[in-house]
Amino acid sequence: MKRHLYPILCCVLFWVAAATCSQGVTNTPPTYVIPIHGMIERGLLYVIRRGVEEAQLQEARAIIFDMDTPGGRVDVTEEIIRTLIDLPDSIETYTFINKDALSAGAMIAIATKQIYMAPGSRIGASAIVTAQGDLEEGDLKEKHVSSLVALVRNAAERNGHDPQLIESMIRKDMEYTIGSNVVCKAGQLLTLTDRDAAKRVTRENVEAPLLSAGTVKTLDALYTHLSIDKRDVRTIAITGAERVARFIELFAFVFLAGGLLGIYIEFKTPGFGIPGIAGAVLLAIFFWGHHVAGLTGGMELVIFATGVMLLALELFVIPGFGAAGISGLFLILLSVFMAMVEHYPGTQWFKLAPIQLEGAFTNLGLALAMTLGLGLVVARILPKTSAFQHLMLTTALDQAHGVSASAPTNDLVGAKGRAVTQLHPAGFGTINGKRVNVVARGAFIDEGMPIVVAEAHGNRIVVDVDRTESTDAKQQKSSTPA
Repeated sequence: MKRHLYPILCCVLFWVAAATCSQGVTNTPPTYVIPIHGMIERGLLYVIRRGVEEAQLQEARAIIFDMDTPGGRVDVTEEIIRTLIDLPDSIETYTFINKDALSAGAMIAIATKQIYMAPGSRIGASAIVTAQGDLEEGDLKEKHVSSLVALVRNAAERNGHDPQLIESMIRKDMEYTIGSNVVCKAGQLLTLTDRDAAKRVTRENVEAPLLSAGTVKTLDALYTHLSIDKRDVRTIAITGAERVARFIELFAFVFLAGGLLGIYIEFKTPGFGIPGIAGAVLLAIFFWGHHVAGLTGGMELVIFATGVMLLALELFVIPGFGAAGISGLFLILLSVFMAMVEHYPGTQWFKLAPIQLEGAFTNLGLALAMTLGLGLVVARILPKTSAFQHLMLTTALDQAHGVSASAPTNDLVGAKGRAVTQLHPAGFGTINGKRVNVVARGAFIDEGMPIVVAEAHGNRIVVDVDRTESTDAKQQKSSTPA
């Protein structure tokens, strides 16, 4: 009985395992979902690059951007668009807008082959805005807009979208019309709702949606519409470390300025305490955040450590401030600058575009300006605080408190001795049997001449020729019988 039971049990277990595996694994290529939520900045760029690279390695069927963003940095947007343009044609790209794809988000959506929108969602309003929130004017605006429009128009044409539509989202002075129908008047930025984008229009005798391929309520509804098995969907999860790194990168100049200020205060106060520890921690957070975001490698950390060692060598070992200190400061600033530049593996430094360096220069300049300003404030206020009073000596060290920098010399005035060396005018002499440094007053004094102390100010002893001893010696010599 047992001989027959064991084979039957093994067959049953094998059948159950096979059925379980068949429910969780299919043979179709996977579909990757990459979330684009919140501001578009460099930390997000690393997540998108990671997801796109994994999709290519797995020969994915499609990539879906789950988008809800108010926009973000232009340079990052350009990098994302180029990444999508370089994708092979075998990978379909989709954007699901829930709820907003504004500014930079609209440009990225245009770079995908099909756009789907949730009810009540919006897309558009993609004008370039400065960090102060004002629209750029003049040649600077046209320079940035012209290069950006060329890239976005290229992406739109490759994906079958109307390039003039996205240009009207960027250029405020452009009127967008379809036939005789004015969709957006000049002086306005084009922004479309889900209903506007899904309207069917006729271009060149071909009827098609204005922009959106359809309106769906959720991602699951989009999977059903695209005939995607949910078991084949792989969502790129943003880790907690990546979320923190995105926050650190967004306020990089604050962490950098705080770190530099802490180091500055530490050099101005004796010992090693809270400011130095806080500065080191803030700089460590700065480099860690950029490392997690994929912007900082081992080279930047090596350069920074070398700069710190050279600066410490200059401050504590080598007197003065020379080549080692200057080189240390230069290496520290260079490592910080490199950490903020969008420098990815395989990209040579001399091929970096100016727009890639602009953000690093801006952050470094803001950090140095903040450090200088706060440093001046700290230098004025810190000595007056009660905490700093415990670190500094406010009592004068004088004889009234029983302390003196040198032995009292006022009682030496009138003391006699002899010049041990020539006093031209400084040299050595013996006063009360002790060899001391002396300075001749008036004419130089030859070696062996009698001297008398005329003045005594601490370590400065001023002497003159002892003429009384010279006169006594002459009288004694004249009175001696021949």
